[in-house]
Amino acid sequence: MDASEVESLIREWLGQERMEIRIQEDERSHAHFLVRYPSGRNGHVFAVILPKDRDLVAISSMTRVDGGQQDEMSSLLKEDEERWQEWIHDCRMQLMQTGVDWVIHLGHQDKEKTGPLQAFNTSEPIWYDGITKNEFMQTFRRLWLAKLGVIHEIKFTFGPGSGKNGPVDDWQKKKTSGSQQKSATKPTKRIEMDDSMSFGSDFDPSDWV
Repeated sequence: MDASEVESLIREWLGQERMEIRIQEDERSHAHFLVRYPSGRNGHVFAVILPKDRDLVAISSMTRVDGGQQDEMSSLLKEDEERWQEWIHDCRMQLMQTGVDWVIHLGHQDKEKTGPLQAFNTSEPIWYDGITKNEFMQTFRRLWLAKLGVIHEIKFTFGPGSGKNGPVDDWQKKKTSGSQQKSATKPTKRIEMDDSMSFGSDFDPSDWV
């Protein structure tokens, strides 16, 4: 099975499940979609990418932490650092137990990344020789449940938040560095999307090299 066949199947499956699809222009992939799961206005945004020179489909979703919740985390970090370290350790362990791939982004304190939790990404690859509609859809479900577990832990511990996205220091540093080197460097291989919502997407094909 080649990339064009897999892309055709994915389009068919997404259509059957009535999942909203947004096609992204991306010269580094055979196909690149943004989709919502579960379907509907309250679904989370996921990136579905078929990177070139790889025989896999990568599904990924980034979650940004609310600014008010970040403020509460920063207060805890100042008042009881040990309790904060325990909470972020439990968060990491919870993500590990889901079995999906994950990355967390912590706020920068001087040169240290100590907190607060600003964003986290869940992702999982499916190789062409193992892709079926069931595996494809179950991957969305696993990633969604992994996200929800952390989201509910954040809300339970740090409240509902302010309703506005908080900063992500790693992204700001990357944007600043990228603008300074844009004229002198080749295009980066990283693909980034910011959907201007609580849920964006981030995928690096090199994660599956």
